[in-house]
Amino acid sequence: MNTWLTIERLGLTEGSTRIIDDVSLSLAAQRTVVLGPNGAGKSTLLRLIHGLLHPSEGALRWAQPLSQAMVFQRPIMLRTTALANVVYGLKLKGHAKEVCQRRALDSLAHVGLEHLAQRPARLLSGGEQQRVALARVWALEPELLILDEPTASLDPASSREVERIINEIAASGTRILMTTHNLGQARRIAEEIVFIDRGRIAEQTPVAEFFTQPRTLAAQDFLQEEMP
Repeated sequence: MNTWLTIERLGLTEGSTRIIDDVSLSLAAQRTVVLGPNGAGKSTLLRLIHGLLHPSEGALRWAQPLSQAMVFQRPIMLRTTALANVVYGLKLKGHAKEVCQRRALDSLAHVGLEHLAQRPARLLSGGEQQRVALARVWALEPELLILDEPTASLDPASSREVERIINEIAASGTRILMTTHNLGQARRIAEEIVFIDRGRIAEQTPVAEFFTQPRTLAAQDFLQEEMP
């Protein structure tokens, strides 16, 4: 696998608090899941990678520019229909009206929501809104999809559906970088695990090895606390 992102001594300080501390990392896997305790810096690291936050020091070195999209735990829905929410992103990319409509409808069909295309997006359930958010990014065909706890607020059935969609997006060739507190989900989606603790990378390990032979005491303690 070829490295698509190299992170060099990345740091983020807010006031007197060190949130991300001297993070160096090379990402080559197609599907990477970032795990760690609450407050470890998982979401902050993803926002730094996506460019929503600017580091205090260090650098992100991309092997080549990648088109990106990010999905959050609580998706942002415009005050319009589900279809118009998906069309909006395509319009911003400059696609013709006919292309926007066709690709938006295709994406809603992929996530199983074509029958709700004309429903006001803000009246949809939490799981349906998250699927609209995934349809919105799927229509854009990003090379990298970043997901921050995409199923944290969802019931088990909705979580399984979102997970199915993520796997289908990955199968289309999109790189996946995500955080989750669901360890079963991490095992099913990830090729590798990046474990972060107190703002520092504790280990980067193939998924099977992480769950059977974690290399660090911090990861061992985390798994012991989180796994039933």
